[in-house]
Amino acid sequence: MTSTSYHIVPNCLKEPIILYQDPYLLLVNKPEFLLSVPGRALENKDCLITRLQRIFPHATIVHRLDLDTSGIMVIPLVTKVHSDISRQFQERNIQKEYIAEVFGIVSADSGSIDLPIAKDWPNRPKQKIDHDHGKTSLTHWRVLQRDLKQNKTRLLLMPHTGRTHQLRIHLSEIGHPILGCDMYAHAEALERSPRLLLHATSLQLTHPITQKKLSGFCPPEF
Repeated sequence: MTSTSYHIVPNCLKEPIILYQDPYLLLVNKPEFLLSVPGRALENKDCLITRLQRIFPHATIVHRLDLDTSGIMVIPLVTKVHSDISRQFQERNIQKEYIAEVFGIVSADSGSIDLPIAKDWPNRPKQKIDHDHGKTSLTHWRVLQRDLKQNKTRLLLMPHTGRTHQLRIHLSEIGHPILGCDMYAHAEALERSPRLLLHATSLQLTHPITQKKLSGFCPPEF
């Protein structure tokens, strides 16, 4: 298959911002419309990790954010640190929080979405809710602000699991798709924003070297 068979992502003019740096790892703010890792198409080689490796040649990727999602990521600079952070992700010891703007007014002040997710093979890369074969997927949420005039709600999202497109599909399933979501939102919600209004705002982990809690925060631009 040639590279022209793949979707070509738009050129991202924004640069990642380094929020924290030490000899072992970085915390960075990835802009929207920048891939975390290179895509398959030759035209999609520009990404967060290749940009960072120009300055930090040993930087590696241990987790990802979607192309459309902005926000905080941890970038290991040492092999030992990569392995330790990978283990923390696998054991769900890393706390992540996101902010999203969703369509409609969410009536409850907080809640949880517990719906299993599986790959939607005929419609790749989309995912789907599958109660028979899906993997357990849990998202906690809390209302930050309701905008009655704009018919939207600002949510704090705290995913317990990290399935592909989990936040997007969970919110769509409860009738409140994320504004600007080109995969799971209906036309009205999609047209409300030129970008996906989803941002990874905070991340907390145990520093593999110092064993102290390391917390990073970056507010969304929306």
